[in-house]
Amino acid sequence: MNYKLFNIMKKVVFMLLVLPLVIGCESIGTNSKKNLALIDKYIQAVENLDYETMASCLDENYLGLGPSRSDSITKPEALENWKNVVENLYESIKYKRSRNITANITTGDNQGEWVSNWAELEITYQGDGETVTIWANTIYLIENEKIVKSYTLYNEADVLEQLGYVFIDLYD
Repeated sequence: MNYKLFNIMKKVVFMLLVLPLVIGCESIGTNSKKNLALIDKYIQAVENLDYETMASCLDENYLGLGPSRSDSITKPEALENWKNVVENLYESIKYKRSRNITANITTGDNQGEWVSNWAELEITYQGDGETVTIWANTIYLIENEKIVKSYTLYNEADVLEQLGYVFIDLYD
């Protein structure tokens, strides 16, 4: 086989393999840019301890789940929780190394347009100024430019340990 022809065939095969991926990426979600902007706005509101802007990002039927399996919170409860956090607990919360990605789930129970945020969070508490650093993942379901559901995962024991709590193994 001719070397030039072989290189051309390699390029054609490569393009045929990559083309479906490129087309697939275009169908990730029709609102991917808007959804990323919404989550950026929400994260900025969290960093600014601005629960009014947080409220504007959440759908009236919002449901937040996590970090524990049995934790769930509605929009009014979430806003009351953030108000309490703003007024009584956090001096600041900063998203460091924060990264977002979109996904469009087209089958199954969790269909819809999602944004996943992975971040290293630095939280400083009021009063003593103690700071903890945690890794957190929150995934957001977006409908009609509002967050309708979120799942948040982080290690609560890690936070408590950084604050000086001691865990004792009663079975050891």
